[in-house]
Amino acid sequence: MKSDDAFKRRLAHEMKSGRMDRREFLGGLSLLGLSAAAGSTLAGPAFAEETPKAGGHMRFAMAHGEAADTLDPAHVNNGYTTVVAYAITNMLTEVATDGSLQPKLAESWEASEGATKWTFKLRKGVEFHNGRSFTAKDVVASINHHRGEKSTSSVKPIVDPITSIEADGDHAVVIRLKSGDADIPFKLSTFSFGIYPARDDGTIDWQSGIGTGAYRLKSFKPGEKTELEKNKNFWQAGRGHFDSGELLSIQDTAARQNALLTNEVDGIDRLDLKTVDRLKQTVGIIVEEVRGKLHYTFPMLTNVAPFTDNNVRLALKHAIDREALLKTILFGHGTVGNDHPLTPAYPFFAADIEQRVYDPDKAKFHLKQAGLASLAVDLSAANAAFTGAVDTAILYAAQAKKADIAINVIQEPNDGYWTNIWQKKPWCAAYWFGTPTPDDILSQAYSTGASWNDSAWSNEKFNKILAEARSELDAGKRAAMYRDLQLLVRDEGGVVIPLFANDVFATSAKVRHGRLADNYECDGRMFFDRWWFA
Repeated sequence: MKSDDAFKRRLAHEMKSGRMDRREFLGGLSLLGLSAAAGSTLAGPAFAEETPKAGGHMRFAMAHGEAADTLDPAHVNNGYTTVVAYAITNMLTEVATDGSLQPKLAESWEASEGATKWTFKLRKGVEFHNGRSFTAKDVVASINHHRGEKSTSSVKPIVDPITSIEADGDHAVVIRLKSGDADIPFKLSTFSFGIYPARDDGTIDWQSGIGTGAYRLKSFKPGEKTELEKNKNFWQAGRGHFDSGELLSIQDTAARQNALLTNEVDGIDRLDLKTVDRLKQTVGIIVEEVRGKLHYTFPMLTNVAPFTDNNVRLALKHAIDREALLKTILFGHGTVGNDHPLTPAYPFFAADIEQRVYDPDKAKFHLKQAGLASLAVDLSAANAAFTGAVDTAILYAAQAKKADIAINVIQEPNDGYWTNIWQKKPWCAAYWFGTPTPDDILSQAYSTGASWNDSAWSNEKFNKILAEARSELDAGKRAAMYRDLQLLVRDEGGVVIPLFANDVFATSAKVRHGRLADNYECDGRMFFDRWWFA
């Protein structure tokens, strides 16, 4: 009887999420000997919006996390620390599950002077976890934390155009920019812009983990476990339903899935896509799938030979069979990439750009243009980069042989991958989660000098157009500029982008949520904030 009930709940979930139509739903019910009338009775309550319930201890395991992790908002550099940041702090704004921008610590905002001046009105009555009142000086200090010539913050390209940020009383902040930026409110929703208490000297106290978020930080063990407890004085109604939470770093995919199957955790990210169909049949487990902006990459350091030559980079881009990888690595759970980071999920995606395909002869042509008859290169990979990264690299190597390219795959350790391999080895596997706006990802990953520019690419024309697009308020002109930027990254950049992966994760059937966001993995990585237990 219990298994029948779980099967009915799964059928209802599949229909509600759009993966099953009503005919398939009723067909599934017939397997239980239920009539269409019974199906209608079941369908009504099952598809109704549930009222979130408070309580319970949420345990979630992620493929991310390493010993070098930090709470420092300037260096929140993987999914694990992102989740922690969203749980314990708030940003000025928030990207909602429908992609719209919503107020958070800022109640409202407005631009003037050609979007070079932004005024944010701040929420009153908000307290930090230690009981101190939130004011404008905390916003000023938190944003200034990323500024300055010596800053190594991952979001430094976002704050570099800021010429000043000043408090206007206790509940307003004025930001002035060198040139207009229509996307500033969206950018300030990013996990790196969590607001921490300001010290008297203008710095912030991020070390204590004290924020204004729905959860207080109980313990933080980098690369292992983070413990959270409900902030009973949280200002936002309808959020933070769990009594407590536990975030675990389990990098091994099989171990992570086994933890869910044995009820050690209530949710996991990054499933083994080979096992998705089987996992969907498991009673008590719900598999979720969302199309978003997550993409798998192979960045090469363009300031290290032989990757200094764009013909070598183009040869490697033509030597990978994206369609084959879509079938063998993603098992159809995604789309092929085109060597630039934008998908139809982004505004200003240029759908008319020709799709790059596997062409060993064209790869050989570019090698010849580089003065080479063949090429031998090392490619570092670990599954910490993305699930299946090592297999992807091995298949890539096999495909590249037809282009007279010998790729030596070096399997690196998972732990410490983002500290010791990424941006250190000349060519490696990586991933990007996407960002709220095109300018965000293009600035952080491709602009000259950006700390997360993992190909060390520097292109004067790209930088110039990017700055112009940022300050252009005419949508048609912006679209043309972003098309040019996508072409520049595709044809001159130092990153092979073969795949955009759907966000595929799983939870216990007792987990409930509303519409799932697609701006980052796992509901925008805000599951502690937004989910609840039945």
